[in-house]
Amino acid sequence: MFSEELKKYDWDATVADIMAMTAADVERALAKDKLNDRDFMALVSPAAAPYLEQMAAKSRMITEQRFGKTISIFIPLYITNSCTNSCVYCGFNRHNKINRVILTPEEIEQECKAIKKLGPFENLLIVTGENPRLAGTDYLEKALQVCRPYFSNLTIEVMPLSAEDYERLTHSGLNGVICFQETYHRERYKVYHPAGMKSNFEWRLNGFDRMGQAGVHKIGMGVLIGLEDWRADVTMMARHLSYLHKNYWRTKYSVNFPRMRPSESGYQPNVVMSDRELAQVTFAFRIFDPDVDISYSTRENHAFRNNMATLGVTTMSAGSHTEPGGYATHVNSLEQFAISDSTSPERVAADLRALGREPVWKDWDRIFDVASERQS
Repeated sequence: MFSEELKKYDWDATVADIMAMTAADVERALAKDKLNDRDFMALVSPAAAPYLEQMAAKSRMITEQRFGKTISIFIPLYITNSCTNSCVYCGFNRHNKINRVILTPEEIEQECKAIKKLGPFENLLIVTGENPRLAGTDYLEKALQVCRPYFSNLTIEVMPLSAEDYERLTHSGLNGVICFQETYHRERYKVYHPAGMKSNFEWRLNGFDRMGQAGVHKIGMGVLIGLEDWRADVTMMARHLSYLHKNYWRTKYSVNFPRMRPSESGYQPNVVMSDRELAQVTFAFRIFDPDVDISYSTRENHAFRNNMATLGVTTMSAGSHTEPGGYATHVNSLEQFAISDSTSPERVAADLRALGREPVWKDWDRIFDVASERQS
């Protein structure tokens, strides 16, 4: 499990190594075709700031070689804000005095129909709070079964599950799982997640192993920018990604680095990442792993997302609501966080085309992988 692998890396030593990187280290990393974690550290270090244009050019070249000029489009569907956790930065914190909503199967279907009216979406991300008793595996299985007739690709962002439960959900239409570790700082993690299922650092961290063991088609990773030193956190995530590639090589991977947005919690970030720094880490991940899918959500503003669509990003959300039932059935329920880009899906697609990018609403079918496996 990766929790044992992570013990090899000291947080403070990682920070010190990153800050000690020099221009020569950056140039060496940019000249290589296959990078290790120290090369990655050089590219996210302050020493790489003057090399942003070179990094952008290499990121664009690699992205077009591996992904062409396409941007995959998805939309999130929040089906419950019921949560037993006490995450200090989240609007769904169990101590927040809000109206809790758990959509019924009938309401989930209404939401699906409303989303289909917004655009030709085929990639759906189903999101929940973490409430195992009221919205556990049985509830998720039913939600997948309801959504499957409407969407070709179903991904979930929910509480970490057992390998057996992940495998079970693949039989109900599950294609992918996204889980944000939030921070890899083991000691500080407890400060941000003081109670609830999410307070178990190892259970969450090793969830990615369980996804791989269950044969989940695609795994999405992320750290929340605003908690701890972002350079150290993304370096730990890069190490985690390398570990997963080695151990679950049939699986596809995506990365996300969401910057903290306002929420009902009122929590203020400990660190702030600038647009240039977000661009830097995006380029660093693309150069480090040419095949990883890099995703931006509507946390980021429209102009910045458009700019990054030509330089390394390969997946974007559009038309998002972060409150359960926000498309049709509970339009006034509490959102998890405030979005930054409220541009319509139609406008998002039109702007991407104007940039020479082709929005892709559907990019995968299980039948293609089955055929490939039979041939091999």
